[in-house]
Amino acid sequence: MDAATDFSTDASVRPPILSAYRHVRGFSATLAGPLSPEDMTVQSMADASPTKWHLAHTSWFFETFILKALQTGYTVFDRSYEFLFNSYYNGIGPQFSRPDRGVLSRPTVAEIFKYRAHVDEAMRGFIENCSARNWASARPLIALGLNHEQQHQELILTDLKHAMSFNPLHPVVYPNIALERVAPEPIEKDWIEFAGGLSEIGWRGKGFAFDNEGPAHEILLRPFRLAPRPVTNAAFIDFIAAGGYTAPRHWLADGWATVCREGWTHPIYWAERDGVWHEYTLAGLQPLDPAAPVCHISFYEAFAFAEWAGARLPTEFEWEAASRSVPLEGHFADSEDFHPRAALPGPGLRQMFGDIWEWTQSSYAPYPGYRPDADVVGEYNGKFMINQLVLRGGSCATPAGHIRPTYRNFFYPHHRWQFSGLRLAEDA
Repeated sequence: MDAATDFSTDASVRPPILSAYRHVRGFSATLAGPLSPEDMTVQSMADASPTKWHLAHTSWFFETFILKALQTGYTVFDRSYEFLFNSYYNGIGPQFSRPDRGVLSRPTVAEIFKYRAHVDEAMRGFIENCSARNWASARPLIALGLNHEQQHQELILTDLKHAMSFNPLHPVVYPNIALERVAPEPIEKDWIEFAGGLSEIGWRGKGFAFDNEGPAHEILLRPFRLAPRPVTNAAFIDFIAAGGYTAPRHWLADGWATVCREGWTHPIYWAERDGVWHEYTLAGLQPLDPAAPVCHISFYEAFAFAEWAGARLPTEFEWEAASRSVPLEGHFADSEDFHPRAALPGPGLRQMFGDIWEWTQSSYAPYPGYRPDADVVGEYNGKFMINQLVLRGGSCATPAGHIRPTYRNFFYPHHRWQFSGLRLAEDA
């Protein structure tokens, strides 16, 4: 879905919005296509959810916030789903335990797809026929619902990869992933310099943006430099070989405690076989590509690498200001090639968008003047603005058209099952 899709109240935009709805919902089905019912039910940790749950919850969102609220005579598919597939909306009611979603063998996968079809047919009728008054209320909710589903499409991939990584058979989930390799480039010496000064941060424009991307405001940046590309696997191997995971001086206290407690010695999906590094991918266990961006690392690991390299992580404001100098294009999920690629040679900043999310050193906090929506939808972002760090840029699991320079992703510093890496920064 293009972020610039016109969600105005003009009746003429209803057909393209219905088309966008079908496209987004269809891509969720595409992701589920190669999976067995068993694949779609497994849950490997409390932070992840089964594919089946994602497919149901995204349907629950449209049913709850649009159809039940605005469609006269709508027939609820199953009243128990309000409890089973509510994620965290306390204003709606209680929720089934998140860590236990994997025990829900019922409803079956087949019933979940019937649920999706039921909601899709009702949404088609609503978009085509609802009153102008209801359309005005529904329009921003449809935009939010589609972007919400795109977020869950990314979670389907990341959660599934985490679950499959525990299987000693190293399952091939998506066999058509192209693991193309290029010769590793030498580390660039010439970083890209930015003069700093006053810079406008945050979303100001037409089209959709999440509430946490605003209000737009000015911020004063000191001169800084960014590395032209993300840190590669080859560079991270050097960090490991230099004792990076055994030298506490590189680590934040919480990070070092996590390394010791969890026994981390390398990124989460890496494994050494006969002296050669491999990594689990959604195309199975593969030799590690030294030229590709390092991926699936926590903020703690990104911070430690930057310290070891004599650099730092960028702030989210530096990242956003710099990203405006490059086109909004990259390797995204629509290619159905769910693995980071090596950067192609070229001048300037590369891979700012797509391939990997890039950790920043910025805490996930509200912008000046931010106020969450007063109704239940206001629970979407605002209540999570504590104890998390911001990532920018999107990844190979992010749907194209979903990302913007202002987009703020956020995770806890120990999380590393997402497609997350880093780009180095330094003061100029």
